[in-house]
Amino acid sequence: MAILLRSKTFLSSRLKSLPRFQRCKQTLGERGFQAELYSEMAPAPNPALHPIDASKWKKIQASKVGITGSMISLPSWIVLNTLHKEGFEAYLVGGCVRDLLLKRIPKDFDVITTANLKQIKKKFHRAQIVGRRFPICRVHIKGFVIEVSSFETVAKHDEDKAKALSSLIPNGCDDKDLIRWRNSMNRDFTINSLFFDPFTFRIYDYNNGMSDLKSLKLQTIIPAHLSFQEDSARILRGLRIAARLGLSFSKDTESAMHNLSSSIEGLDKFRLMLELNYMLSYGAAESSIYLLQRFNLLNILLPFQAAYINQQKSAQNSMMLMKLFFNLDKLVSCDHPADSSLWIGLLIFHLALVNNPQDALVVWTFASVLYHGKWKEGVEFSREHTKVGVKFVPEVSGFSETKSDEDLAKEVSQFASLVQDSVCALTETSSLFESMSRYPLSPCSGLVFVPKKTARDAAKIFDLMVDDIESFINGRQRESPGINYHLLGKGDPRETGYVLGKIILETMKDGCLGEGTQIAYGEKDHLQPKVIEKTQANNQLPLKKDKKRVPSLLNPEAKQGLPKKQKSVDSDHDISELYAAIKKQIAKEELRDLAKKHQKLVEAYKFSEQETSLMQGNISGDEKSHLLNQERTVVKEDTHKSDSKKKAKKDMKVSNKQTKVVGKYNLSQDTVVNWQKLLGNEGCKEEVKEKTEKHEPKAVKKKGSRTLLSSLFK
Repeated sequence: MAILLRSKTFLSSRLKSLPRFQRCKQTLGERGFQAELYSEMAPAPNPALHPIDASKWKKIQASKVGITGSMISLPSWIVLNTLHKEGFEAYLVGGCVRDLLLKRIPKDFDVITTANLKQIKKKFHRAQIVGRRFPICRVHIKGFVIEVSSFETVAKHDEDKAKALSSLIPNGCDDKDLIRWRNSMNRDFTINSLFFDPFTFRIYDYNNGMSDLKSLKLQTIIPAHLSFQEDSARILRGLRIAARLGLSFSKDTESAMHNLSSSIEGLDKFRLMLELNYMLSYGAAESSIYLLQRFNLLNILLPFQAAYINQQKSAQNSMMLMKLFFNLDKLVSCDHPADSSLWIGLLIFHLALVNNPQDALVVWTFASVLYHGKWKEGVEFSREHTKVGVKFVPEVSGFSETKSDEDLAKEVSQFASLVQDSVCALTETSSLFESMSRYPLSPCSGLVFVPKKTARDAAKIFDLMVDDIESFINGRQRESPGINYHLLGKGDPRETGYVLGKIILETMKDGCLGEGTQIAYGEKDHLQPKVIEKTQANNQLPLKKDKKRVPSLLNPEAKQGLPKKQKSVDSDHDISELYAAIKKQIAKEELRDLAKKHQKLVEAYKFSEQETSLMQGNISGDEKSHLLNQERTVVKEDTHKSDSKKKAKKDMKVSNKQTKVVGKYNLSQDTVVNWQKLLGNEGCKEEVKEKTEKHEPKAVKKKGSRTLLSSLFK
């Protein structure tokens, strides 16, 4: 019986491997060949009919495409040289080669070698082998981690595919080419299948990756449906690469992503967290969220945020969430990444704000205290700059300028507590469903993948604000507003809180201007043009300092040394300048209103054409001075008339302020005399009163505006 069971198991495994073997043989032919239909029972194609054309393999001199040795990090050079001296072949492979060709800073440098993992580990003092399905060796050098893989590992992983590839070996292929080619066929996308030998300075391309990179197209090596069925994490990796580089998708890749999007639910939670962190912590968060939403993946990974985006889109409201991640992308990059606690902090802050809308002053103060690190400084800053309403709906409920410091402290502390409580929606399914009650018609997978420890670390940022906010001092020591990226990458709560406050302040300022970042839909193969421009500009070589790369309203020194065009864009980043400009605009509008009211008064009292011209200032400077002196003399003379008219004159006498207005509008002597006669004539008082009351409602003096002409008739 045991023999029979073993034989059945063996036969079953061979039958399962047969279709896979057949598909591999069928699809690994000449570049561009793909079978229209893939049936598990289809016979394997004859390799002789579809041979690999080695003449299309490319070997490019790296110097001709702009790659220099200085672009490779020092720790990577140490690993490469160590292996090379021991007689092993060692190459840079994958995304780092792609990024070097695009003149970008690689997220990391991956090395592949002919040495096996045990041999690799022996050559370095601090190295460990990790991973089950595809084990690699992580080498720690100078504070960096270099991932080193072995050609042998991939060859052993899938013997069936190796046999299929062996039957397609081109004629005249040497051993080194064969090793590299076999490995390249097991990779995900063509642009990630490039090898770079830093010792011969050659780039090896076996899958037309250089051409796809030139056209900024993402395409799988084997047919996309098969590739994503083998590893559904490739869908997330593909979206992450496209978001960062602004790539379009080949037709079969896009179709397969849509059809197999739900398969990511079967991935390990650690893998999901890893991929999402790569998306949101390295400078392409906004475009990543856009693509996740486009391919129906956001409602699986972050269903609350997906429902929010759909609701805001249908209501045509500004999206505070997207603006938050837009401002996050301005501060982090591949060479300066953040810890996951930063984007988790942004998510729970926004989630708490949607479920519990706050007064604008509370949000400004919350962010300002995080940024300044002290309650007193934070309150002073928020009171000084919170002068304009913020147009974020539903997040901001209004603006109250009359809150006392005690009431403000209480509300900010309560909101910080709500933010901390919101972290449960990322770690507990029951809390997620409770939050989704706000969007009852939106789908919710119930999937939570953020580790509880990571979530608790993010919630710790707000501990001091909840406990005793009025004595809040986070103790962050800094000589300048610059970000300490070493601490930010390690998840230091003080540094993370500082950056979080900075992002929220920038977002609130953008909300004052009116329009938040929107998600555009309907484009088939491309990201939004603005997103493409931004992502292509991000992380460019050579490295730049934070101040020059990220101008900020909270860092005035950052504006120095920027190009003229960028200066014009960022000139309003200073909050004080922003409000000054808004006040100036309001003053202009009040002046226009004043001019209209003035014209109505002119028509009501039927001033002559000459008098109207004088009121509009169409006289010379000498005439102005002469007439003004005459007018003042007349006013003084008329104010000293007989005692019988003193009481009437006292009630209707022109005040000092009114006299200034008379001088301002250059009224003629005759006009002033006529007014004084009107003021002194008891019979005309009722007429004047009737006219002034008739026009007074239209010329009410606004708070903070200049004295209006109508005040002369009161």
